[in-house]
Amino acid sequence: MNSAIERFKNSRFRNAIQKYQKYLLICFFVGGFIFDSLTLGRIDRIYDLVVLCLHMTSLTVTLYLYNLMDDGKWKNTFLERYQIYFSLAIQFFFGGLSSAYVIYFSRSVSLSKTITFFIILLALLLANELLKKRISNKYLQFSVYFFLSFTFFAFMIPVFIKKMNTPVFIYSGLVSLAVTLLLITFIYRKSPSTRAEIRIVKLFSIILVIYVTINTFYFTNLIPPVPLALDAGMVAHNVQKQNNSYLVTYERDEWYIFWRDHRLEFIYEPGERVYIFTSIFAPTEIKKSIFHRWKWFNKNTNNWELVDNISYKITGGRDAGFRGYTYKNNVKPGLWKVDVTTKEGLILGVIDFEIIIDTNLKPKKRIQRRF
Repeated sequence: MNSAIERFKNSRFRNAIQKYQKYLLICFFVGGFIFDSLTLGRIDRIYDLVVLCLHMTSLTVTLYLYNLMDDGKWKNTFLERYQIYFSLAIQFFFGGLSSAYVIYFSRSVSLSKTITFFIILLALLLANELLKKRISNKYLQFSVYFFLSFTFFAFMIPVFIKKMNTPVFIYSGLVSLAVTLLLITFIYRKSPSTRAEIRIVKLFSIILVIYVTINTFYFTNLIPPVPLALDAGMVAHNVQKQNNSYLVTYERDEWYIFWRDHRLEFIYEPGERVYIFTSIFAPTEIKKSIFHRWKWFNKNTNNWELVDNISYKITGGRDAGFRGYTYKNNVKPGLWKVDVTTKEGLILGVIDFEIIIDTNLKPKKRIQRRF
């Protein structure tokens, strides 16, 4: 009697999953995204490393199981009763791995570096809804897998080898490319249904296009140099190092400017220094030179002119980021920006401000904040 009741409940549960699978796929994608958003903190923490490695490994295994499902490989095995959940698990891991990139770079003061990813993420979500044919979903599955594995290895490899530069990024991309192509080749050989539904040359071409696109984004500064991130950056009137902290003096912006507290209009008093303070996150034991490239906008030529390029070194491992500052004397009035870059010239963020020299203009009340 009890077994009959259990079978009835399981049957109703499975029927409900099949009926609402379209909506459940989105829910599991968002669920994976939210789960990591609430639990992940920093890429070099043991918990984060374990969770992301489990996500990547589980996604790889589940993709293999899912793509061999239609060939009857799991019939009369214990996996047969769980086949209905494979697609939901894939969406959960997609969401979990997607969130990793956003989490570790959402702290960056340069939103333009993460907006590219959000656009790609939205496109993937729309594609997942609009592409109904199974053959399209096959291409989509492996394309998303490669995109996420690329970002995964781009984060992980620098953490494990404790080194971050352009060759390491290129190596990370090649590792993800090799892993993805090996997985596709293995599934293609094992699954007759996959061979019937996709053209392997076309799929490999799509993967290569994604590979070239990500590298193009990296070298044109459309994505930040992973896994570094700019935690904080501002123009200031004074920066003092006191023991193990920095006391930064700056003007607070209006109360309705809720996304930042520092003012972009710098009221300059003759003879004072103009400081740029930055706090940069880097995983433990990664050492890197950071540059502040001071630029002034010349209205006559309508171009940005490089005024100075000042460097300082950072060592990773601090939760609130590694702090540093540069300053200039005798600055010109007008629009300024400071590119915060690596030695290779990859941009972590941009700090924009305007220097105003007006003896009749009263400066805002200055405040001090400890970093």
